[in-house]
Order: sequence, then structure tokens, then C-alpha cells
Amino acid sequence: MRITQSMLSSNMLKNLSNSYSKLNSSMDQLSTGKKINRPSDDPVIAMKGMGYRTQVTEVDQFKRNTNEVHSWMDNSDAALDKATKALQRMRELAVQASNDTYDEGERQNVKEEVEQLKEHLVDIANTNVNGKYIFNGTDTDTEPVTTNGEGEITYAENAAPIKIEVANGTKLQANVDPTQVFSEDLFDEDIKSFLQALEGNDQKAIKESIDTIDDNIDNVINVRADLGARMNRLELVENRLDDQEIAAKKMMSENEDVDYEKVITELTTQESVHRAALSAGSRIIQPTLIDFLR
Repeated sequence: MRITQSMLSSNMLKNLSNSYSKLNSSMDQLSTGKKINRPSDDPVIAMKGMGYRTQVTEVDQFKRNTNEVHSWMDNSDAALDKATKALQRMRELAVQASNDTYDEGERQNVKEEVEQLKEHLVDIANTNVNGKYIFNGTDTDTEPVTTNGEGEITYAENAAPIKIEVANGTKLQANVDPTQVFSEDLFDEDIKSFLQALEGNDQKAIKESIDTIDDNIDNVINVRADLGARMNRLELVENRLDDQEIAAKKMMSENEDVDYEKVITELTTQESVHRAALSAGSRIIQPTLIDFLR
């Protein structure tokens, strides 16, 4: 095959163009830190990257969900702790007031404190976190316990569970069953009977109130035990999500991130090749008329 001057020039330009393209690719990788900058660079890496990103995004969302569950559980546990202390104080007062040495006046003083403890329990039942009432089931916009001007209490008793997805196919109940703790029986029967016994200076009824207060304390403890078990499970889920996040980000990095030492070496090699191509090209370009006249 006859090789002409135009063929040499065309090949030289084609090779220089390819060399520029490789230099540009290496420069893109160095400046972005990524193996590819568009799906067409390597469709396999692009598809794998989309899958890993989806996994990382899911894990991030689940971690945000666990934070929400944590908020519910931590605040519920703190509120139940205060409720336990209030009921224990009420029991102490019941034991004191049932003592034979207490007279009517002293029992009236005890009654005043019990009424304050009752109001305190109402406040706990109406605990509001970030604009949500955490002891009213799914109806988080409404106060579960309301008191009218005559001191009568109305309780909503919404026990519907609030379940939040914390992993694929796994939902955890974030709230507790409020009807087991702040029930209508607590306010309208047990505490009310205790107050009436103190008002009437009825020592026998006061002693009987100790048992009902004990039952309410047990109810709170049982609910806290159930809540504690769910908090432990939530912790296990969080640990698993942390592991999944680390694994997904590691795979994503191995799939997309460049090996800087390798890319810099390739760039340096390509620069040498490019300079050699330019030098060779300058020798095969046909001399001009001025070159002949020299």
C-alpha cells in the first residue's frame, strides 16, 4: 500500500486526538476523584454505583427513623420514671396517713399533697414532645387527659400503637400503651377513692388505698419493662444499620473512587507518550516553501 503525506498527517492527528482524550480522562479522574464522570464512561460501574447509593440512602433513612423511635422511647421512659416516683410518694403518704397516730388535720395536709401529685400525674400523661402528645396513641395532636373546672378528669384512652420502620420489613412500636398507666381507673377510682378516704378521715379506706396504689406502681413498672425490651432491640437494630452503612460505603468507594497512585502514573506516562507523538509529528509534516528557501 502506498503511504502518502496526507495519510501520515491524518494518522498523526488521529493519534494526537486520542492522546488528548486519554489526558483529559486522567485529568478528570484526578480532579473529581472518581473513576467515571458519566454513565457512558463505564456502564457497569455506573449501574453498581446506583445500587450502592440506593442502599446507602435507605440506611440513612432508617437511621433517621431510629432517631425518631429513640426520641419517643427516651421521653416515654423519662415520663414513666417520674410517674413511678409520684406514685411511690403517694404510697408513702398512704402509709403515713394510715398510721394510728395521725389525726384528721394531718390527714387533710396529706390530702393536699396527694391532690398536687394527682395534678402532676395529669401533667405527665399530657407530656408533649415536639408538638406531639406521646401518651395518646396515634392521636398525637390531642391532650389525652383533660380537667374541667370542677376537677373532673376525662381520659381519651387511645391505645393505638405507633409503628416506625427501622429496617427493611421491620417495624418497631415507638409508643407505650397509655391505658395501662394513665387509665381512667387511676384518676377516677384509685386516686379519687384515696382522696375521699383522706377527706373522710377513714383510716380503713386509707389502708385499702395502699393496695390499689401498689397495683398502679406495678402497672408502670410492667410498661417500663416492655419499653426497655424494645429499647434494647432498637439498639441492636442501630448496630446492624451502622455495619450496613460501613459496608455499603466501602463497596461504593471501591467501585467508584480512583486509585490516585495509579492515575498519576498513567497521567505521567500519557504525557510522555503525547510529547513523543508531538515530536514525531513535527518531523513528518511536509516542509514549507520557506524551509526550502533557507
